[in-house]
Amino acid sequence: MRTTIVSARDLASHPSWRIFDCSHDLADPEAGRAAYLSGHIPGALHARMETALSGPRTGENGRNPLPDPRVFAQWVAETGVGPDDQVVCYDRSGGIAAARLWWMLRWIGHDAVAVLDGGLTAWQAATLPLTAETPLSSSGSSYGSAPAPASGSLRLDLRPDVAVDRHFIAARLGSDEIRIVDARNAERFRGVNETLDPRGGHIPGALNRPYAHNLTPEGLFKPPGLLREEWLGILGPCRPDALIASCGSGLSACHNLLALEIAGLHGARLYAGSWSEWSALPDLPVEAG
Repeated sequence: MRTTIVSARDLASHPSWRIFDCSHDLADPEAGRAAYLSGHIPGALHARMETALSGPRTGENGRNPLPDPRVFAQWVAETGVGPDDQVVCYDRSGGIAAARLWWMLRWIGHDAVAVLDGGLTAWQAATLPLTAETPLSSSGSSYGSAPAPASGSLRLDLRPDVAVDRHFIAARLGSDEIRIVDARNAERFRGVNETLDPRGGHIPGALNRPYAHNLTPEGLFKPPGLLREEWLGILGPCRPDALIASCGSGLSACHNLLALEIAGLHGARLYAGSWSEWSALPDLPVEAG
């Protein structure tokens, strides 16, 4: 069972593994689907961020709120994934969207899930094939020349303790119980040139670890030992399960959670609403600089 990352060659040698293309563009909701249709790993289904991997927005729950876990588990089962299936996720954006699906599958109790190290770029660099064949639409209906897979038997085994909400964080600000780590770039963390969310800055007391720092210049995850050394420096005296991963809308935070798992540092939790939720609520404090 693979639970963190796999290589392109490893994925290619396991044709029975279930593959999801998580291509997503923050600036264009249609771009991810268009990228998938233009060419994807054979057998891959598209996991659309706006529908499959996010729930309805209320204006107070962030840009990519988690869906109802029952709805998400049903979608996963309808794609044909069963309890014994190995799932592999990939994207074209450094792994942040793929890491979101990786985290969500673990959230509902499916541990046999990994991210393709290097994403589609690594697959193409290994001169492996792409296809435009579409076995399943993002809504679950079949079309094109390939048949839709049979519905799987995946059952919901929710792990609510892997996530926290804003109330949990607000009640512990300034305490040693939590260490918030924000995965956004340094400029947005400081509150400079904020264009996506209502207010600039970060949750008071948060530290900044941009998700891209988990990767080598080639776009692969750093070796486990190096990631462990770097993340232990961020944790300081805190245990890994004190860490709360945050970002803009709950995507790149999952990249940091994946890096922690690769490093063997288990138990960190996700604040899914992240800055897009926190900054939209005027009664919650912010810090800049």
